[in-house]
Amino acid sequence: MGWFSKSTDGFFLATTTPPDIAASQYLGVVNGEAIIGANIFRDMFSSVRDVVGGRAGGYERALSGARDAALEDLIAAARELGATGVIGIDFDYEVLGEANGMMMVAVSGTAVKLG
Repeated sequence: MGWFSKSTDGFFLATTTPPDIAASQYLGVVNGEAIIGANIFRDMFSSVRDVVGGRAGGYERALSGARDAALEDLIAAARELGATGVIGIDFDYEVLGEANGMMMVAVSGTAVKLG
């Protein structure tokens, strides 16, 4: 497998095209997105962390959840096409809103069927 690769239930994800994987069919680009909103309490505690130092655990957990949700959407889209994996996965993060109150996590890749 490649860098950031995992395999579960016979379905694999990889950011690169692993040399030991032979795709018999390329099914097209698939994607998944998740948007998280900033919570006022998380914002308050993050402000305190900015002053005293440390990690913003609330934001990290929210971001991790959004990344997992985007991956689940990607996998569902690939499975709808009959894929057994997704290669060339790319994660993108974008801050949205006038006051930067939301963050979008988007993931895309190429759905493939192993041969």
